[in-house]
Amino acid sequence: MHSDAAGGVVLLLAAAAALIWANSPAQDSYHALWHAMVGLSLGDFQFSQSLHFWVNDALMTVFFLVVGMEIRREMHSGALAEPRQALLPILAALGGVAAPALVYLALVPSNELMNGWAIPTATDIAFAVGVLALLGRGLPPSLRIFLLTLAIIDDLVAVLIIALFYSGGLQWGMLMFAALGLLGVYGLQALGVRRAWFYVLPGAVLWWGIWQTGAHPTLAGVVLGLITPVYMLQGRESAAPVQRVAASLHPWVTFGVMPLFALANAGVSIQSTGSDTATAGGSQVMLAIALALLIGKPLGVVFVSWLAVRLRISALPTGMRWSHMWLTGLLAGIGFTMAIFIATLAFTDAALLNDAKLGVLIASAVAAVLGLAFGAYLKRSRPAHPDASAHSPDARQTATI
Repeated sequence: MHSDAAGGVVLLLAAAAALIWANSPAQDSYHALWHAMVGLSLGDFQFSQSLHFWVNDALMTVFFLVVGMEIRREMHSGALAEPRQALLPILAALGGVAAPALVYLALVPSNELMNGWAIPTATDIAFAVGVLALLGRGLPPSLRIFLLTLAIIDDLVAVLIIALFYSGGLQWGMLMFAALGLLGVYGLQALGVRRAWFYVLPGAVLWWGIWQTGAHPTLAGVVLGLITPVYMLQGRESAAPVQRVAASLHPWVTFGVMPLFALANAGVSIQSTGSDTATAGGSQVMLAIALALLIGKPLGVVFVSWLAVRLRISALPTGMRWSHMWLTGLLAGIGFTMAIFIATLAFTDAALLNDAKLGVLIASAVAAVLGLAFGAYLKRSRPAHPDASAHSPDARQTATI
C-alpha cells in the first residue's frame, strides 16, 4: 500500500514538473530535450529516433510488459481465475469504457475530432490505486482488489483498441519478422531458460517486427507478458517467472518509466495556440474528454454494475456497498498515463494534442481530488457493522444505487 501511494505521488510530481516547465520561460528547453535525437549504432547499422520516441515507444513497452504479466497472473490464479468472481469487475470495466466513449462522441462534431473517442476510456492503474492507498485503512479490502481488477481489464481493452483502431495500415509481410522473435521466446521457454535477460534479444526482435508492421511497438510488451510462464520449476525457482519478473520490474516501472513518461508527455501549454478553428476544436476536445472521464466513467461503472446485480448476474464483493462502487467509478476517471498515451496516437495536430492532454490532466486531477474527498467521507461515515445485505439474494433483487 505504501508503494502504491508513493508511486502515485511521484507520478503526480513528474506531471506537475512537466506542466510548470512547459509553461515557464525555459519552455523551449523542454521541447528541445524531448525532440533531441538519440541513436544506436552497430557497424553499418544505425538507428536514431527522438528521446520522446524512446520514452513512448520503447520504455513504455516495459510498462505494457508488466500490464501483460498482471493480466496473465490474474487469469491464472487471481481475480480473473474464477469466472463468477471476475464477472462484475469485467462488466464494470466494459461499462466504464463504453459510457465515456459515448459521452465524448455526443459532445464533438462529426469530423476528425471523433478520432479521440478512445482517450477517455482508459484508467491509470498506478495513479488510481495510489490515490486509494493515500486514504489508508478504513475501506473494505475488496475495494482495492475490485479497482485493480477493473483497471487491468480496462488496460486490456485499451490495448485491443490501440491494436484495432490506432495502428494504421498494417504491413502484414513484416509479421514474419515479429514471428521470429516470438519463436525465439518459445524456444527459450522450451529449453527451460528462466533468466529474463536471455529474452531481451528475441523480445527486441518481436518489438521491431511489430513496429515495422505499422502496429504500435508497445504491443510487444503485452504479448510477452501474456506468454510468461505461470509455473515455477521445482527445485530451481522460488517463484514463477510471471511473479518474479513482474516484482523485479515493478519498482522500475513505478518510479522510473511512468514518471519519465509523465515528464515527457504532461508538458502541455496552457495558452491557446493555432488558428481560431483549431482552438475551437481543441476546446471541444478538452471539454469532451474531461466530462467523459468525470461523468461518463462513474456512470458507466456504476450503472452496468447495478444492472448486473439487479439481474442477479453477479453480486457486490464482500464488504462493498454502492457508495464504494461510486468511489471506484470516480477513481476510474483518473485516465492520465494511458489516456495521454492514446491521445498521442489519436491526434497528429500539435494544438489538438495539447488540448487533449490538458483535458486528461484536468479530469484526472479533479477525479483524484473528488476520490480522496469522497473516500475520506466514507471512512468517517462507515457503519459499525458491515452491510452484508448487499450480498444476499434479496439485496441483489432490490439493489438500488
